[in-house]
Amino acid sequence: MNRATVAVLRTTPATVLADYHRLMNLAGYQEVIDRTAETALKVNISWQYFYPACSSTPWQLDGVIRAMLGDGYDRNLMHACHNRTVVVSAKTGERNNKHLNVVEAHRLRNIHLYEGEPWINVRDAIGDLTDKLLVLNRVYPRGFSIPRRFIGENIIHLPTVKTHIFTTMTGAMKNAFGGLLNERRHWTHEVIHETLVDLLMIQQRIHKGIFAVMDGTFAGDGPGPRCMIPHVKNVILASRDQVAIDAVAAKLMGFNPLEDVKFIRLAHELGLGVGDPNEIEIVGDADVMDEKWNFVGPYREMTFAARMQHKIYWGSLKKWIEWSLKTWMAPWSYVASIAYHDYFWLPFVGRDRVDAALNSDWGRLFANWEQLTPNESGWSDVGPTAVAPARHAG
Repeated sequence: MNRATVAVLRTTPATVLADYHRLMNLAGYQEVIDRTAETALKVNISWQYFYPACSSTPWQLDGVIRAMLGDGYDRNLMHACHNRTVVVSAKTGERNNKHLNVVEAHRLRNIHLYEGEPWINVRDAIGDLTDKLLVLNRVYPRGFSIPRRFIGENIIHLPTVKTHIFTTMTGAMKNAFGGLLNERRHWTHEVIHETLVDLLMIQQRIHKGIFAVMDGTFAGDGPGPRCMIPHVKNVILASRDQVAIDAVAAKLMGFNPLEDVKFIRLAHELGLGVGDPNEIEIVGDADVMDEKWNFVGPYREMTFAARMQHKIYWGSLKKWIEWSLKTWMAPWSYVASIAYHDYFWLPFVGRDRVDAALNSDWGRLFANWEQLTPNESGWSDVGPTAVAPARHAG
């Protein structure tokens, strides 16, 4: 197997836009992203509220767009891309996380895949690859639909560095989950690791080019992707290898990619990318990999909701409840998730964490995003440490 390359840089609020440009070129994105094809910027929204490390950051999206425009890519062949989630509103999330501000400032199209976009059966898109899928043929015996526009498009995934209660960590590979599967994607939770590998196979068949740019300015530990403990880490990553960038993020957090993250191991063994850190070249600030983040991971102190989800998909409640999630009764689980996360956990536990993050340099940058004037290298009129007091945004 060939070695993979992952670019890793330290960054600051004052230099992050220029740093993203340098990062992407260090990782060789122009060799992967075809200039003549449409490019979907796949935004990650894991919660419709601002919560540090939970969703793509505005400077991540802005930095990627500015890099591409600066390198001569056609604005008319670029668009932001959003999927629908039954427990998270992408329309609300893109406003609260300030993605829409960025898209409108750059005059890009903003495409929500569930609004008037045609979807086609995956079997019509991937042909003989269907027989090689690990689990999706069993989960969806008649196939499932994927967005037709994805076929022949480039895609740039915009994940963040964070943990996940189903997959230990989540990154570039899982960012395809929402875009390629519709609202019945919870049917795959029982076999989530194999599902992510199947989706990577599909991506490699349908997309013109695949690239990932990961934001670790905030990184999330604990029972992610929502109820996390955020940490300021000042790191950004990029790679053309979706497996490798997830492996590097996992190692930074303190996990063994091949032992602790099953989807990385499976993808590595199938030759879909490089998951062994010993076979990955780090370019940029390679000494970042010497840092010891020592994240505890998502399983040590799970929330009530996380414990119940584990029991339903893999534990004592599976026999009695899991079947209902594939019937007309499924909405009960959506209501329960929204009630717990949005109306209990966030106001009574998460709010203090959000407020603390907003008082960091990155938090002040986020809170005052609309008032700042960016230039090619960073922020021209006001430094992020000198902006007005942070306010809650979301």
